[in-house]
Amino acid sequence: MRPDDLLLLTLDNLRAHRFRAVLTALGIAIGIAAVIAVVAVGQGGQAALLGEIEKMGSSRGFRISVDVERGEAPTADTFRLEDVSLIKELSPAVEKLAPVTSGMFISLRSPSSQGKSVYCDLIGTTPDIQAVMNLPLVAGHFFTETDVQAHRRVVVLESKLARSLFPDGHALGRQIFIQDTPATIIGIVESPSSSLFSAMTQYAFVPITFAQEVLNTRVIQALNGVAVNEAAVPQAISDCIKILERRHPGASVHYVGRSMKDMLSLIEKATGIMTLIIGSVAAIALLVGGVGVMNIMLVAVTERMREVGLLMALGARRRDILQQFLAEAVALCLAGGAFGVLIGAGGAWAVAHFAHWPPLISFKTVLLAFAFASAVGLVFGLYPASRAAGLSPAEALRHQ
Repeated sequence: MRPDDLLLLTLDNLRAHRFRAVLTALGIAIGIAAVIAVVAVGQGGQAALLGEIEKMGSSRGFRISVDVERGEAPTADTFRLEDVSLIKELSPAVEKLAPVTSGMFISLRSPSSQGKSVYCDLIGTTPDIQAVMNLPLVAGHFFTETDVQAHRRVVVLESKLARSLFPDGHALGRQIFIQDTPATIIGIVESPSSSLFSAMTQYAFVPITFAQEVLNTRVIQALNGVAVNEAAVPQAISDCIKILERRHPGASVHYVGRSMKDMLSLIEKATGIMTLIIGSVAAIALLVGGVGVMNIMLVAVTERMREVGLLMALGARRRDILQQFLAEAVALCLAGGAFGVLIGAGGAWAVAHFAHWPPLISFKTVLLAFAFASAVGLVFGLYPASRAAGLSPAEALRHQ
């Protein structure tokens, strides 16, 4: 059978049963749309997450902590403030190093808030954190080493948190209460440019000595640093670990270091696996749609037995009958695939628009969707087509 004849015959048969064809294609469309939307939203969320993490730290950044994979947790003797000064003095690879003592869901309130609190992550640290986390100042100044040593009750807020506490926009120099402890706002830093992180939490930065008083702890959880250049990051990590091990020979923990690139790679791998898992679950809808295609084609074979018998009596070969039914199954799946790509792209765009991240719909994903739709049509249309092609002309013509 010539390709143009096959195409015309396929279109005529689909038009003759247009309502059934639309419902069948819709099953495929839902599956394709689910896969496209999940992959696009997953890749867009991954790109936004990685971008925000990169903004929060330099490519020269690194982090020294205990080995949490072994179930270890820092104690008051794991890190000390003196360690930071010594590492910066002894290691030429380390440019900045900031110890961190933090607390989550810490209440902040202004004197005029009538007891209403705003909750944030309290970051107790040193001035080096400004370079480590890339914190541009909007107003005021960051606290100094003198503030750290003097246990001064000062705080630097991110701009969104400052607006939450003081809607009039005049937060600088005002007093707030951190867990009922008074502190003076001396600086305001920029909030993340995307709402991805600011929607999850807000940050307040205080001298680490003040944070330890508020949180009633002497535990330093980690050391966040910046190397002199990107190539020096491995050396900076190695120097930190060696110095810490010499200073704390009896420590019951293992010091580990990760560069910013390592952390980004881990996050990218984790989010990629999640996208793959969810996408695979969404692909089950495609299999359901494929079963629907096979059922409809089996019904079509039963309804059109006399037509098949007549075609074979007029000289049509078994190959021609096989091609005809396979072409109809593939056409249904491709039509559903095209509709599914539109629905999936629209759904991904809507989710990404409200979540404020880009929907990454790649050309490769669209091609893969159409290839999968074609494969579904071939696989699930093969049995009904072979059944039709296997009919004998006499048996098909006798069918009422």
